[in-house]
This record gives sequence, C-alpha cells and structure tokens, in this order.
Amino acid sequence: MSSSGTRKFGWGAGLTALLIALAFAAASCGGSSDSGSKSSSGGDTITVNWGTEPPSLDPGLATDTTSANILQNIMDPLVKLGDPPDLKPIPNLAESWTKTDGGKTVTFKLRSDGKWTNGDPVTANDFEYSWKRTISPELAADYAYQFFGIVGAQEYNSCKSNCDALKDKVGVKALDAHTLQVKLTSAQPWFVQQVAHTSFLAVNKKAVEQFGDKWTEAKNIVTDGPFKLASWQHDSRIDLVKWDQWRNAKDVSLQRVNGRMISDGTTAVQAFEAGEVDVTASLPPDDIPRLKDTPEYDRYDALGTYYYGLNVKNIPDVKQRRAMALAVDRQTIIDNIAQADQIPATGFVPKGMPGYVRIHTDSEWAEPTANMEKAKELMAKVKNPKTNISLLLNDSPGHREIAVAIQAAWKELGITTKIKQQEWAQFLEFLGPPPDKSVDTYRLGWIGDYVDAINFLELWTCDSGNNNSNFCDPEYDKLVAKARQTEDNGARYQIYKQLEDILVGPDGALPIIPIYWYTYVQQERPSVQDTWNLNLLDQTDLTKVQVVDK
Repeated sequence: MSSSGTRKFGWGAGLTALLIALAFAAASCGGSSDSGSKSSSGGDTITVNWGTEPPSLDPGLATDTTSANILQNIMDPLVKLGDPPDLKPIPNLAESWTKTDGGKTVTFKLRSDGKWTNGDPVTANDFEYSWKRTISPELAADYAYQFFGIVGAQEYNSCKSNCDALKDKVGVKALDAHTLQVKLTSAQPWFVQQVAHTSFLAVNKKAVEQFGDKWTEAKNIVTDGPFKLASWQHDSRIDLVKWDQWRNAKDVSLQRVNGRMISDGTTAVQAFEAGEVDVTASLPPDDIPRLKDTPEYDRYDALGTYYYGLNVKNIPDVKQRRAMALAVDRQTIIDNIAQADQIPATGFVPKGMPGYVRIHTDSEWAEPTANMEKAKELMAKVKNPKTNISLLLNDSPGHREIAVAIQAAWKELGITTKIKQQEWAQFLEFLGPPPDKSVDTYRLGWIGDYVDAINFLELWTCDSGNNNSNFCDPEYDKLVAKARQTEDNGARYQIYKQLEDILVGPDGALPIIPIYWYTYVQQERPSVQDTWNLNLLDQTDLTKVQVVDK
C-alpha cells in the first residue's frame, strides 16, 4: 500500500498507497511524558495519532496505510496474518479453506457467527458481491489488479460493453451462505495470504446501495469487525468504539480508541509528551536521536521501500533518469535526515522479502552513497535534458527535508527543482494514474500488502492502479503474467530478478529511484507498549492491545 509518511500509510499518515510510511519533520519540543498514567484517556480507552485524514474507508477504494489500519479493525477479514517473518494466513472469519485442482481452486468455509452492525449475518454472498464490485469498471478501483489472479477478473474490469455477462464469468461464487469458491488463473502460493488485504474485505450491500458514496460516513456505515466507527470529524479525528456484539468481543480489552489527525511531527511529539496521545508515529527526524533514549521509543522492522518516481513522459531520456538516481546519497539521507536506522535501497524489492538474495539486483544506479562523477558524465550525454523539473510531495514529516537534500544534489547536474507540497488526498489525486502533466517527479513509499515480491513488482505494469510514472513495457507485463503462472518459488524468483533488472538493473529503465528500505518508529505509552505491535506490513491488531498500569 502507498505510504504517506515514512510508514506506508497507516498511523503516521503514510504504508499506500498504500498509498501507506515513516514520519519526518523539523525539530520538536514539548512537555514531559506522564509515563505513570494508565493511558492519556484513562481506563481501557486510548488515544492514537492516525497522522492524516484517511482518503477512503471503502475497502474497494482504500489504497493507503491510514485507511487500511482503520479498516482492518472495523471490518472482519476472511484471514489474518500470523507472526513475523512469514506472516502466514490464519483463520479468522473463514474458519478453514481447501485447495483443489492443483491449487487453482480455493474454497473458504465461513464461520456461522459473523454479523453486520445492522444485525444481518455476514455471508459468502457478501464477499462475492464485494469482490465483484471492486473489480467492476464502474468503481474504477486502483486496487482492482489485486484480483487479476482470479479467473475472469481482468476481463470484467476492462470491459466496455456486455459487462454483466463478463461479471457472471468471474471466478468468485457463493456456493451457499458459508461457502465461498474462488477459481484462480493459476496456483498462486500467496493468494490466501493476499486475502488478508483490505481490498478483499466484504462491504454491506444494503448500506452501499442506500447511501452511495456517503456510505462510509459514521452515521451511515455498516461494519462487521471488533470496533465500530463512533465518529468521523473530517481532517480532525476518527474515533472507534468496541462493538460488544462482535463474535469474539469477550476477548477484546480496549473499549474505545480516540484518533487524532496530527500530520506535523513536532506537534505530534508535543501531544505525546503532554500526555494527550498514547501512540504516535509522526516522529521528526531531528528529534529521533533524543527520542531513541526514552523508554517510549519503539522501532519495528518493515517490508517497504521509500522511493522517488519519475514521469518518463516528462523525463524521457533514461540517461538523465539514471544520472538523477546516481546523484542521490542514500546513506547521508538516512544518517542526517531520516535517522531511524533505515537501510539504503539498492533495488526496489526490499531486503527481508522471501527470495531476496536471488531477486536482488544491487543496482549500480542506486548505490548507498552518491556517485556524482558518474552522474555528471551521464548527464553530459543527454541530448535534450529537462533542466527545470517539479517534485511533488505530500505533507507528512520529513519529506521536504529529504527533497531539499536531493534538490541540492540535482542542482550539481544542472537541474533546477521546484518542490511542491500537498495534503495527502490532493497529492494522491495529482499522482493519478496517469499523473497530472505538471508532475515530473514525486516521492512515495510502498509497504507490502502480502509477503511475496510480486506485490512490489506488479506495481509497474502498464495498467496498474499504482503506477504513477507513465512507465509501460509490454515485455515487463508478460513477465509479471508469467510469474503469476509459476508456482515453484525458485523459478518464480528468477522471473522476479528479470523484472527487477528491467526497473533498476544495468540496462534498467529507471522509472523509479529507490532511496531506502523502511523501518517503523513511534512513541508508545508504557501502558500499551507491551501489547501494541506493528507487523512487517505496518498493521496493528487493536483486539490484542491491553491497557495496563505501569
């Protein structure tokens, strides 16, 4: 998913976007932390900083981590992800699943006690309706491609006429109220894990049809998860409350989660230190060295990449794109700006991904330190360089500081860079795809939706809803399709290596400039620190959080 901060898109306004990101800012100051209190709110209520306004709480339209972290706690997925590092799927609303036809047919058996907040039972029909809605050409969902491994999904999504007939051919069918059958185009080892992603959540058909695009408002929304949407004051706060009628409500300790939307890192840290919030990820890089020495600081491993995208239509010469990549000093950015022990990204697929050693390219265009001499040599060979470019950022902490450093590096190549900063929703709108014509370069982050490299590499197919670079290579698309048909891990990793090479290898097209591989850093009140956890995909399960006296 896209990331708005240093994190993908979740708690710090960033996975993504899925978008989804880490969080940066200027220096911070503030009051002292009241670490002796149970929580800032008292009792079994906590206050978290979501970091930003979620662009959408519609599972079919959400593409960022902020939206996803809320959705994953107000909705009930078929499966959840287990413990790191594998994050294997574990039963949730689906009590079991079976694979037949060589793995090409997956049948989920739903529990009988799933329930919507309007009293209706959750059935397999809800999932059939929701998945077909997400891939429908009418919804035009960026994440429709997540379903293209299902028979007929891509054809239905791209149809121009006679769409109902194609809809009927999509390989998703409720065999009865508690049995969902999915027919895949190939045996895809990652599919059951992929179903944990927010785009595979069910929505309530009655609410969608009654309220249209307003169905996600707090007064209209119908959900089926452990928490309900108590209130949504746009650009201010989102509060969740425990739903006592959820099937496993007896196991949920938290009664309420009050959510703030503080995107400025300095303000977020001040709010934490003043005892106003219990968890925040918007940590200003300048303050991280100080915060690391406090007991409230926590760092998590991540499976994500912070990168700059290049609009290849506006910067068409690959030599210029390579020169721009060579000029970036990744280690200096990490040491002096980000400061959260990230790893220089020498490729797009992040370190820690299964098969990484066989996939990784170790790109000569993305070395840990800048190679300005080689960058200038390449730039001198560009016949018609674009020397005045725009760089689009969102307004989460730290992005501007990184951009200023890269702006200075590109100036040595004779490039004048105008930095433009927007709030998250407007930023995503400008990115498209396709991107607005005014966008030459942009920052973004990608946190994995599931643990397989195809989730990173499929972003750059011609029709991907997350390809904001205008990069399109039919051969690349063919390799992605081939990878989907390749069940053997070793053989599939070889294809992934070819894809990584097309992006950032010796002859790579460089539609992206990898900068670093993420870590997640945040402040957590001692009263929740033992049970508050982020997994590799930037997800927190609020059902496991407990408030204790410390």
